[in-house]
Amino acid sequence: MKETTMNIVLQYFDGCPNWKDVDAHIQQLKSEGLGLNITYQLIETPEAAAEAGFRGSPTVVVDGVDPFADPDAPVGLACRVYRTDDGYAGSPSLQQLRDAVTAASS
Repeated sequence: MKETTMNIVLQYFDGCPNWKDVDAHIQQLKSEGLGLNITYQLIETPEAAAEAGFRGSPTVVVDGVDPFADPDAPVGLACRVYRTDDGYAGSPSLQQLRDAVTAASS
């Protein structure tokens, strides 16, 4: 893994609680020594969602790329669903986030 700091943007809206789970996972990765610079982006309006290309809360953007992007997902203020090893969930698993950060750093 590169020794550089990776920029993580956690996009969310207040109506969806799942962003807090993703934040906890990101904080765990940071505590493991991964160089992560975390920014929080509150998406408050449908217009802001359209401008950001926001496909639901939570969205994790790693160095400018959404590693979990689904181009068919609608843009807007909605909770996002992720496919995990344990079935569908409101956030990616810790391992999925770790894999996304590792892939982005190579």
